[in-house]
Amino acid sequence: MSDMPKIAVLGAGHMGPIIARVAVEAGYPVSIAASGDPTKIALIAQVLAPGAEPLWAADAVADADLVVLSMPVHRFTSLDPELVADKLVVDTMNYWPPIDGVVPMFDEPGYGSSEIVARRLSRSTIVKTFNHIGYHELDEERQTAGSPLRRALGVAGDDPTAVDTVAEVVERIGYDTVRLTSLRAARILEPGGPVFGVPLHRAEFERALHTDAITVREGAQS
Repeated sequence: MSDMPKIAVLGAGHMGPIIARVAVEAGYPVSIAASGDPTKIALIAQVLAPGAEPLWAADAVADADLVVLSMPVHRFTSLDPELVADKLVVDTMNYWPPIDGVVPMFDEPGYGSSEIVARRLSRSTIVKTFNHIGYHELDEERQTAGSPLRRALGVAGDDPTAVDTVAEVVERIGYDTVRLTSLRAARILEPGGPVFGVPLHRAEFERALHTDAITVREGAQS
């Protein structure tokens, strides 16, 4: 455990506790935080993410090597960028107006939501993943490496080393990864994109990306 990256999950709604649980089960030390007192999410953590430690957000982030943002986008607008400054941040959020309503910060044509997240969190390194799979599926569809049933997830970012770090976590949890060369490319992972909510094996995932003229990193497959 001491050699494994420490993961802090910010968000205790639907997806956050599931990410915390599958990461714990993959061997990672995990903390989870919401917007307030950690005692208010202690039962959630105990039931949905046993082994994840509920903490104040600042304490969770301070000790983390990797911070997962798993909150509604309207709550992200009040997140202090200094909280996650100089951290590797995994953006799992979606901007989906039919569900979330219009959020002015994200309602900017020509930009993907993770590009907007990166602009706000300018001192953090942003990687996009987990947004295009449902929380029940994330828990239930994990498979060992090499399984013909193993589903692929996209991992996108501007920093190749950060993408590799996050992809290793995704793969250890139980999914193949397809690594995208930029946050701009992460737009294909968003609602309305050809891989959003669609269970695909890696070859199928790559074909969908190439059909949409999205760049995939060559030689970065497990």
